Amino acid sequence: MPGFDVRVNTSASGPWATGRAGRALHDYADDVEYQVAREGERMVQQRLRQVLRHPTGYYQSRISVDRAGSGYKIHDGGVIYGPWLEGTGSRNSPVTRFPGYFTFRRTRPLLDRKAPQIARDLLARYRSRGLI
Repeated sequence: MPGFDVRVNTSASGPWATGRAGRALHDYADDVEYQVAREGERMVQQRLRQVLRHPTGYYQSRISVDRAGSGYKIHDGGVIYGPWLEGTGSRNSPVTRFPGYFTFRRTRPLLDRKAPQIARDLLARYRSRGLI
């Protein structure tokens, strides 16, 4: 059967060869996760300003973004009455009349809808700087 051999000599250069592009993509992915988490924190704070009836500022001051494994986590710092405010505590309805504010659970789908736009905006910024 007829056939032929192909031999290719390559020379790698540029950002892919040096690993700069891989690092830039890793930095971009991490930056997207962080920016989405920060936007989520902002949205939670905004929602709490709307729903809390007698805010002391303590609970709101405990809302933060921290690294969790390979990503980021928005949390209330383990405030003892956090589950009650969220509506997941044992003292919520039907034990008491207070069902909770559902702040984190209502913010998540809103944040999921905003995340692609945050990633696009950040990608444009990385491209304009020549990082990707």
